[in-house]
Amino acid sequence: MKNVVLLGSTGSIGASTIKVAEDLQDRIRLVGLAAGNNAELLLEQARRFRPIAISINDPNKARALQSALGSLCQVFSGQEGLIRLATLPAAHIVLIAIVGTAGLQPALAAIRAGKDIAIASKEILVMAGEIVMSEARKHGVRVLAVDSEHSAVFQCIDGRPIDSVKKIWLTASGGPFRTTPKEEFANITVERALQHPCWVMGRKITIDSATLFNKGLEMIEARWLFDIGIDRVDVLVHPQSVVHSLVEFVDGSILAQLSTPDMCLPIQFALTYPERVPSTRVQTDLAKLGCLTFEQPDLERFPSLILARRAGETGGTLPAVLNAANEVAVEAFLQERISFLQITDIVRIVMARHEVTQHPTLEQILSADAWARAEATRLIEERRFT
Repeated sequence: MKNVVLLGSTGSIGASTIKVAEDLQDRIRLVGLAAGNNAELLLEQARRFRPIAISINDPNKARALQSALGSLCQVFSGQEGLIRLATLPAAHIVLIAIVGTAGLQPALAAIRAGKDIAIASKEILVMAGEIVMSEARKHGVRVLAVDSEHSAVFQCIDGRPIDSVKKIWLTASGGPFRTTPKEEFANITVERALQHPCWVMGRKITIDSATLFNKGLEMIEARWLFDIGIDRVDVLVHPQSVVHSLVEFVDGSILAQLSTPDMCLPIQFALTYPERVPSTRVQTDLAKLGCLTFEQPDLERFPSLILARRAGETGGTLPAVLNAANEVAVEAFLQERISFLQITDIVRIVMARHEVTQHPTLEQILSADAWARAEATRLIEERRFT
């Protein structure tokens, strides 16, 4: 039995993790559950799985949940609550599926408490990959990927030395605007951008998939997860989303991991690793699929990949700035305060204005994050996008 803390239990990754836990009740026990604001669903989950502790952002909601649950479990709140759950003595692994930067401190706390972590939040390694992986090595814990792309790479490398890898190819569906002419981008609405062709995800990551910023963040994440230079990480557009990533080796061989799109598979793999456990949830019929295609991404229409590569090559605090500026810009787009094209404009300007600190401390990373958010917000308020 593996005891799992799930941070982000009411989101899309959380919902898939709940399915995996239900499928594998003899192998997985949810000992901690944390949610953002959905107290009603968290209450239902707590009653169903009877964890040791739960947490929610709002202290008032936490008090209401404690009243409703009585002695069934402890209820915490805020950032302190996330850290309490991440360091639960009974936990073996902490799955972090919190959108944005809120998962960074709990991730470090879990590592320092000797817990393996499974990461679904790209921001953790984008912001602080150097620190997170250094701490993981220091404390002898594993950092496992939950993103389908990084899970695929992990399965393909399968313990082989990283110097045998020539290139990691992360696949991208291309999002809803893969074939949309660039001249139409200025008129893209929020409603259109939220219509992803392959995946059902949260609003922020769905917009990131439309701009391809998600793939840029994944490039930086892969650099740290697999201890490989970002010059050996690239992107292929694969509209069918069946090949989740490929690894090209120095002898010319290419290995790929394939399955029909379903987040339950990489989640289950991370939570049961190093074992492979039977599941009937994911079924892949290659004959029915018929054709798998690949394309180079159009960097003129999706310059987010250029910005992400620049951030990954420069390193230091620049990836944190890229991530923070993008978060602010995406939220402004969702509120219809800026256009689709202006998301990338804002990130580019904020990155250009940042003075990079190399090998930053956690405090310097958080300071760069705060600066970038303030700078992006100011640009939006002043309507200065060039």
